[in-house]
Amino acid sequence: MDLFAPWHIIILIAAVLLLFGGKKIPEMMGGIGKGMKEFKKSMKDEDEKKSDDVPKSIPSASNKKEPLKE
Repeated sequence: MDLFAPWHIIILIAAVLLLFGGKKIPEMMGGIGKGMKEFKKSMKDEDEKKSDDVPKSIPSASNKKEPLKE
């Protein structure tokens, strides 16, 4: 038996329409879309901010000291 048969989906859609109404659903989806856009924008801004903090060249990590000249 399938988890979601076609009649399950029809009943689910009918229940959502009864609970929220046909007018409220597009408003909710618009709000969700705006929230997702804002989230993606803030993530992109955060990545750009982090990449600005990274130095262009990484200094050498060797701690070798030159021998003392006498």
